[in-house]
Amino acid sequence: MTIQIFNSLSRTKEPFVPLEEGKVKMYVCGPTVYNYIHIGNARPVIVYDTVRRYLEYRGFDVKYISNFTDVDDKLIKAANELGQTVPEIAERFIKAYFDNTEALGCAVADAHPRVTEHMEQIIEFIEALIEKGFAYESQGDVYYRTRKFDGYGKLSHQSVDELKVGARIETGDKKEDELDFVLWKAAKPNEISWNSPWGEGRPGWHIECSVMAREHLGDTIDIHAGGQDLTFPHHENEIAQSEAYTGKPFARYWMHNGYINIDNEKMSKSLNNFVLVNDILKEMDPQVLRFFMLSVHYRHPINYSQQLMEDAVAGLERLRNSYSNLKHRLGVSADLGDHSDIWLSKIEEIKKEFIVTMDDDFNTAHGISKLFDLSRLANTYLLEKQTSVEVMETFLSVFDELSAVLGLPFKQQEELLDAEVEALLEERIQARKNRDFARADEIRDLFKEKNIILEDTAQGTRWKRG
Repeated sequence: MTIQIFNSLSRTKEPFVPLEEGKVKMYVCGPTVYNYIHIGNARPVIVYDTVRRYLEYRGFDVKYISNFTDVDDKLIKAANELGQTVPEIAERFIKAYFDNTEALGCAVADAHPRVTEHMEQIIEFIEALIEKGFAYESQGDVYYRTRKFDGYGKLSHQSVDELKVGARIETGDKKEDELDFVLWKAAKPNEISWNSPWGEGRPGWHIECSVMAREHLGDTIDIHAGGQDLTFPHHENEIAQSEAYTGKPFARYWMHNGYINIDNEKMSKSLNNFVLVNDILKEMDPQVLRFFMLSVHYRHPINYSQQLMEDAVAGLERLRNSYSNLKHRLGVSADLGDHSDIWLSKIEEIKKEFIVTMDDDFNTAHGISKLFDLSRLANTYLLEKQTSVEVMETFLSVFDELSAVLGLPFKQQEELLDAEVEALLEERIQARKNRDFARADEIRDLFKEKNIILEDTAQGTRWKRG
């Protein structure tokens, strides 16, 4: 079986064949760290973390790079408003990013390069583009000659004449052509800046990723990924810069995840409907947000609403309950051989179907449906009067295996639940000591609802799952 990836460059699904057998070089555009990430930022982090997990599950050695834009107009504005320096703002929100994404079950990249760490390489890259005739200096700025690059528009599938200016700067009379985009911006008074052959300034947005991707992954990478909104102009401009510099293809496969809507409206500044992950995680289990994000195919738009989040809570809880019931039943299962082969075969079939559906452009929505198939099969098996240790352990093993690919580890959740039970048990012991029998009985009833049995003994109170 071969993994198929929908390549935005060709707009078709293509067999995934990396440059080097067994190895994958993957670059994902990271956030501009001027604020907490919103759920629009969180979707690509979760999606491509899952892509990375699946590639590793299928045996690939993945080198995964995701950058931070730590100098930008937005950072400068935030620094001025808060009375802090740009590096201080960046450090604050990079830490918040790691806190949020760790909670969402996303692994740290092999490297998280920052723009400010690559200033020398950026300047050298721009100098080379000038020497090749692809860029020019104008009043302290440096611009890229868009029309000089023959392949411009091949990612967004537009001709040069159809394109509009989309860079993060205002247009002006410094350009030879209105389609040219900035590589280096002359510093304004009291702005953070670096010395360069063109005077004090800082990089344009697009040049950053071209430089950092090449520095960490080489001239040609296997997968370049990001949000759909980055297709044009950001990724289009990356291709133009990088391929003009190296004369080689920049990325073999381009992946773009769909937009997020809020209550069926596009998330935008004008509507002021940004939802920050930091706020969500104060009120919600992080795994619920991850489960929700993966419940829709990554290329499709996804709608965020309170009702849909409640549905995600219920869906994830169903899977967790199946896992918990399996684990608890395992303790009373016997080494029985009757009909075990039939059940083991059914479990193996679900695992194969999971791989087939994930091979098809990382279809996590269908992948989750296979977890539900496994859950339903487990629930049916649990109705058997006698259960086999081998079958129960296989159910749990496959649950662990598939859920880990999706970054939804039920095993860890079960351990967390045990810690919560211990905490409640300690609260009940204290309540009894304080003669607060109403609270003690309340906790006992709560345990009963959760099928947890308390035993008051001479040595203290013990618990077990029913």
